[in-house]
This record gives sequence, C-alpha cells and structure tokens, in this order.
Amino acid sequence: MAPAGRPAAAGRIEHMDMPYMDKRSPLVSIVVPCFNEEETIAETHRRLDALATERPGERFEFLFVNDGSRDRTLELLRGIAASDRRVRVVSFARNFGHQLAVTAGIDHARGDAVVLIDADLQDPPEVVKEMIDRWKDGYEVVYGVRTDRPGESRFKLLTAHFFYRLLNWLSDTPIPLDTGDFRLMDRTVADVLRAMPERDRFVRGLVSWVGFRQLALPYRRAERYAGSTKYPLRKMLRFASDGMVSFSVKPLKLAMMTGLASAVVASLGILWVLGARLLTDAWVVPGWSATIIAILFLGGMQLLCTGILGEYIGRIYMQAKGRPLYVVGEVIGPGSNAAADDIAERK
Repeated sequence: MAPAGRPAAAGRIEHMDMPYMDKRSPLVSIVVPCFNEEETIAETHRRLDALATERPGERFEFLFVNDGSRDRTLELLRGIAASDRRVRVVSFARNFGHQLAVTAGIDHARGDAVVLIDADLQDPPEVVKEMIDRWKDGYEVVYGVRTDRPGESRFKLLTAHFFYRLLNWLSDTPIPLDTGDFRLMDRTVADVLRAMPERDRFVRGLVSWVGFRQLALPYRRAERYAGSTKYPLRKMLRFASDGMVSFSVKPLKLAMMTGLASAVVASLGILWVLGARLLTDAWVVPGWSATIIAILFLGGMQLLCTGILGEYIGRIYMQAKGRPLYVVGEVIGPGSNAAADDIAERK
C-alpha cells in the first residue's frame, strides 16, 4: 500500500519473497546500475543492507542492473542474490550504457517508490533515508543536489558547472543545477517514464519534464569507494549532447540566426568591395586576405549548421528504426522467470 494520502499504484507486483514483513508497508526499489564494479559491489550491498535494517517500516528490493560488465561483477552479483532474497539482478546481453541501465531498472522495479543510485558509493546510500521521509511527506520526486564533490578534478568540476548552466539556458524545461540521477521517484512518476519511448535518454531531464511535486535535497558527495570513473571525456561529451539535443530546438534556431548573420556580413562585404572598386581609385591590388577570411568564415558556419542539422536527423533516424532500447540476457533472483518473460526487452 502506498503511504497515507497517496493513491496506490495500479498493477504493482507485491514483494512475494518477504512473508515475514507487513504487506501494508511500502515497498522501496533501489536501482543500482553496474558496469565493471567488482571492487565496490560487495560494499554497496553491505551499505544498502544496513539502510534496510535501519528502516523496519519499509520493505526493500535491491535491483542491480549489470550493464555488460567485463570483470567479475556479474559473478559477484549471483552470489549476493543467492544470499539475499531482496536482491534481483537484471543482466544485459551487452553494454548498452548507463542511462539505459537506469531505464531497465525503472522498468523492472516493483516498488511504490524507486530510488536511483550508482554503485560507486559517491552518492551515499544513507541519504536515501531522508528521501523516503520526504516522499512520505507527499513529494513525488526527491532529487539530490551536490553541495560538495571531493576527489574530482578541477577540469571536471568546471565543465560540469558550465554544462548544467548551458543546458538550462537551452532547455525549454528547467533542469535543476548540480544534480545527477541520484533521486527517489514515486511509482506514478516511474510509470510515466516507462511510457516514454525516447532512445537517446537523459533521465534527469525526463524526470524534470514530467512535473509532479519535486523537492531538492542537498547532500555532500563522497569520493569514489574504489575503481575508476566510467564516464571518460568521450562519454561525457556524448552525454552532454544527449541532454542538449533531447530537450531543446534552440541549437537549430541558433544555426538559423548564425546563417542570417553570416548573410548580412557577406552582403555588407559585397557592398564594400563594389563601392571601393567603382567609387575610389584606392583599389589597386585585390584584397586576397579579406576574400580568404570570408570564405573560411562562411564555410565554417555552413559546416557547423550542417552538423547541428545532422545531429537531429541522426536521432530521428535511430528513433524511427524502432529497435529495443536494450536487451536483457537474464534476470536473477526472486520472480526472475516471470520478470524475464514480461520484460525481455524495452521497446
């Protein structure tokens, strides 16, 4: 049953594997995407278990999504699932990326509330307790806002600062600054997200777009427990591109304005050349440097605008093919057979 004052989610699957707990208590699904996290996964489970122990008023399920890990992550998750009936593992057939791993977790989550948290423990599981309290106060979304980010380079901090502010300027939907995917969502919000078929997903932006009552929860981010970041510069640039293109057509409008400005500059240049040639005697040697500059400028603007158009057209092409967002290789844990048959792939 949902918390007091909140409608129950239609069609929710009860957590059949915890008969010793009161079925009337809310079920909280904690989704943990994993990619090559063999050094952290045991500690992540230990801290999630400690969180559940401190919250006897709620039932928990821990949903680990293995995003095609190439180390011992899946092997360790099998052992954890065998020892803890609250654990389920959704394992992809290959690596599909962090945002699609988050999407699969939302699709498979059974809870009245769904929490998204990474396996690296930079987002402390202990903060989830306050998120649950705020959810019970009536908020459908409680998202974490990073007040401090120790252990991250100055370059990453500066680029993240610039990206979020640029994204907010471009986006038609305000997206909270300095936030990640660490958040709690009510079942109602999770169901809306499941109905959204977008391929190039930017989950934190989608959650902002759907609306509902949302609350910012400041917290201090921790250093990574072990291992290395799974978001190198190349992936960060792709992620930033997904965020900007998915939530705004302003780049297309900027391309049009740039084209108009270039046309105006070129027209003025033509008038200046004609005037100098016809009305003065100063025109002796043609200005080859001005010509080269004009050609390079206009050519660069054309290529830039063509690239922006290509980015949008490419995404339309990928969306039109209608392939699944991800493919699940196996589901491990309680109710795994039913889950695998019900959601083998996300359309």
